[in-house]
Amino acid sequence: MARKSRENLSHVLSIILAGGAGKRLFPLTQDRSKPAVPLGGKYRLIDIPISNCINSGLKKIMVLTQFNSASLNHHITNTFRFDPFAENYIEVLAAEQTMTNTNWFQGTADAVRQHLHRFTGRDDDYQLILAGDQLYRMDYSKVVESHWKRGADVTVCVIPRSEDAASSFGLLKLAPDGRIEEFREKPKGGELHAMRTDTSAFGLDAAQAAAKPYLASMGIYLFKRSILIDLLADPSMIDFGHQVIPKAIEKFDVYGHLFDGYWEDLGTVEAFYRANIDLTSSAPHFDFHDMSAPIYTRARFLAPSRIERCEIINSIIAEGSILRGARILSSIAGIRSIIGEDVVLDRTVMIGADYYEDEEDDQYNRQIGIPGIGIGRGSIIRNAIIDKNAHIGSGVRILNEDKVQHRDGAGYYIRDGIIIVPKNGVLHDGTVV
Repeated sequence: MARKSRENLSHVLSIILAGGAGKRLFPLTQDRSKPAVPLGGKYRLIDIPISNCINSGLKKIMVLTQFNSASLNHHITNTFRFDPFAENYIEVLAAEQTMTNTNWFQGTADAVRQHLHRFTGRDDDYQLILAGDQLYRMDYSKVVESHWKRGADVTVCVIPRSEDAASSFGLLKLAPDGRIEEFREKPKGGELHAMRTDTSAFGLDAAQAAAKPYLASMGIYLFKRSILIDLLADPSMIDFGHQVIPKAIEKFDVYGHLFDGYWEDLGTVEAFYRANIDLTSSAPHFDFHDMSAPIYTRARFLAPSRIERCEIINSIIAEGSILRGARILSSIAGIRSIIGEDVVLDRTVMIGADYYEDEEDDQYNRQIGIPGIGIGRGSIIRNAIIDKNAHIGSGVRILNEDKVQHRDGAGYYIRDGIIIVPKNGVLHDGTVV
């Protein structure tokens, strides 16, 4: 098949799967969908795949939603607006009941199947399937060009992984020409070792190949239109990773596309917390300051942050924040964060707030007996996530000194040893966690 030019990227439709309940990210997903979870002080997870699409020249985008989708829909509508006189668009498609189908999405592939008639309007279309909860920067046009050059029916993006990490992924074995010969979902023991691959054949140097001898699926797939229709004709195919891709390998020409950059699945509290804290380092694995491929988000027109008598080391302070006499170490203070005198934040992700409180709000808070929004005087918070609009009083100590791994407490949760104060959560003066 002849190699197509970048201009023909107009034949590629990007489909972002954003309908998962995100149970492993609870309580961050208590009131919002997983792709709507805030990231890095001012972004949301959904901004990553959408920005990657825009930077790759792919501007026909559909986002499939289902659970707790109101805030996600609101964010996309208010952030990404393309020229109405061009062919570019971004459209949100929610799960819907019809006369012929009364079911919600049963899995990733089923979500695409239920909207398939909207995705396959032209004979030469291609469908790029993306996840809405991953942190990475990728030029998808390279995936498309590789797909066209090989004449592939399906292309699966793969990433090298070490043995310690490999068993958490679906693993693939590739022939020297890149064709996928075998797929195993989260293999262990001997089955895991059988999936070892000489990754130096795909561009890694000897040291990298020795450290990362496995190729894991990233959950990013490019389908030829007719092949996607064929595979989804079987209603038992409800999940791409577990069912559709193995079946495709049996029936069609499926190739792997190697990606060797930073990539992190943020599907758990631990992964989400770790990725956010990494952003505060002097050399983060993912750099939002890289303007060669910027990450776009909602323009809020907030005032600059006001910082008075603070000690701030290796931290991110988002716009609209007010910090007075605080000590902030390797932490993130998200938009509109209010942090009082003598507060210590240590390796903490503070997501911020949706609004500021005025005198009337202060009076109301006193009447109902809760602290003001933000973090009150003298509180010490370490290894925690403070979700939006939290009201944390004075002298609060969030330290988890007993190293509890899992607990549901009064006004807080502990997951993976990380304390989480949920959205709109309240911790009264003097609380100790």
